[in-house]
Amino acid sequence: MLTTLAIANYRSINELVMPLGPLNVITGANGSGKSNLYKALRLLAETGRGGVINALAAEGGLDSTFWAGPEHITRRMLSGEVAVEGGPRQEVKRLKMGFAGDDFGYAISLGLPPPTRSKFALDPQIKQEALWAGPVCRPASLLVQRKAAMVKARDGRQWQVLHQHLSEFDSLFDQVGSLHGSPEVLHLRERIRSWRFYDHFRTDPDAPARQSRLGTRTPVLHHDGRDLAAALQTIDEIGDLQALNAAVSDAFPGAQVKVDAEAGGLFSLRFYQPGLLRPLSAAELSDGTLRYLLLVAALLTPRPPSMMVLNEPETSLHPDLLPALARLIVRASRDCQVWVVSHAPRLVAALEQDERCNSIQLDKALGQTVLVGQGMLDRPMWNWPD
Repeated sequence: MLTTLAIANYRSINELVMPLGPLNVITGANGSGKSNLYKALRLLAETGRGGVINALAAEGGLDSTFWAGPEHITRRMLSGEVAVEGGPRQEVKRLKMGFAGDDFGYAISLGLPPPTRSKFALDPQIKQEALWAGPVCRPASLLVQRKAAMVKARDGRQWQVLHQHLSEFDSLFDQVGSLHGSPEVLHLRERIRSWRFYDHFRTDPDAPARQSRLGTRTPVLHHDGRDLAAALQTIDEIGDLQALNAAVSDAFPGAQVKVDAEAGGLFSLRFYQPGLLRPLSAAELSDGTLRYLLLVAALLTPRPPSMMVLNEPETSLHPDLLPALARLIVRASRDCQVWVVSHAPRLVAALEQDERCNSIQLDKALGQTVLVGQGMLDRPMWNWPD
């Protein structure tokens, strides 16, 4: 489980260090930075998939995503005693992201390349990466360190050079095959790759989840929900069928979900409700009912990830379904770390009833995203690698 997340110089996030728990609920007014925090987390996840440079370029590049305010915001600026003014930068321009748990921590720093005649002159470069043991980065806890093209790993009391010509667009996690002396890199890469993000469930008439599709065992629901029927059948056969039935009945008393296997191996969903003479197909379900079943399939996965992130899961749901959804999320947080980004007060209130809930409210102060109520002594211990 991650215990700390740190982001610096990304959009409205000048510098943010957040404590994390098993269940994390992110709230805040419109424009407070919830979406930016979610995007930063997705960008961090791309480091383990080899796509962090492409993902950053797709957002407009480093200049577009870099914090647009002054390098440092003083207390006098916040109090209004002096005007907000910039000046010549004292530090190099770096977008930094990192996280830490009880076992390992990781941080990455991205910057602009030096002047060049290359057509890719605007592509950001990976300037530095570090992997350390324990929750806080210290010189003595560093395990692997990358500066520009050189990668070195700790070997007892000495450092061993693992790579001297790593390209500026490749992360440590892209070079696992050549870093044989550092199994921690492979371990951390696989952990990051297991993170799941759900924010694009389609429920329109042409949504993939409404169509009959070829079914294969599906312990992990696709991010757009295309394999919903196969995922529910997988839970039925190798997952927690009792929890599946309870989640459906909790939201729709007396209802049941079944999956039919048609000719040619096509799977189709059947939704049984009291009082109806026939089951409803996925094409006949309301947007809210279909979205709830998609969330059930995602949260009751037989293969829990190290972290699951739900962005505004309340979309299309009737308010009466939110308490049932909250109970489902709380149950899932016992098997994996869960993030919920939401602006639905009823869902947030239901989640906050769980004693393990880490409720984080975001706000804006002079354009920068801040954690409401976080003082200097409340901020988790965090050191960026030198």
